[in-house]
Amino acid sequence: MNKTSEVLSVPWIRSSLILGGMLAAVGVALILVFKLLNLGSSPFFTDLKALVMKYGLAGIFIATILAGTIVPVGSPALVVAAASFGVHPVPLTIVATTGFTVGMIINYVLAYGLGRPFVIKKLGMERLEEISALWNRWGWIIYVLFGIIPVLPVEFLALFCGLIKAQFGRFIVLSFIPRLIVFAFLSYFGTQLGWWLEIM
Repeated sequence: MNKTSEVLSVPWIRSSLILGGMLAAVGVALILVFKLLNLGSSPFFTDLKALVMKYGLAGIFIATILAGTIVPVGSPALVVAAASFGVHPVPLTIVATTGFTVGMIINYVLAYGLGRPFVIKKLGMERLEEISALWNRWGWIIYVLFGIIPVLPVEFLALFCGLIKAQFGRFIVLSFIPRLIVFAFLSYFGTQLGWWLEIM
């Protein structure tokens, strides 16, 4: 079994990828419906834009901290939505990446300090063993891969890194850079989407 097949054979990884694909398809369908019905100028979107602009970067920062822990907030969708409503992509990318990294650090520190019982309670024994096997085979590469693919739960690996007391400086860098790339792309996409839907 090659390394890729090994990763895809893990049920929660496979289900995360399938769910991510389904959500992306639903998102594309909704975008097309919004465009066809010209909903960009509707009062709903006007009110939503006002809300996003009011809480903007502070709201994104808090939401991405939560997303970096094991709270399923959906930070990629939030970044796209914020950018599409006119939040500037550069500060949006930096704030979202910083917030997500802070969330990852919280996971690391909790697992580091509270140890194996805490991690087992959060992940379950079977998932912890699967992560350990992946880590033993891939090392930091699996962490970066999970960081770049938004639908994969990199938060689980942050807990594992804290548990094994992985090198903290490397952990921070490899938490920040992949998400910086992802959020930069999503911010740009969101900005273009906002213009296309005429909601900016």
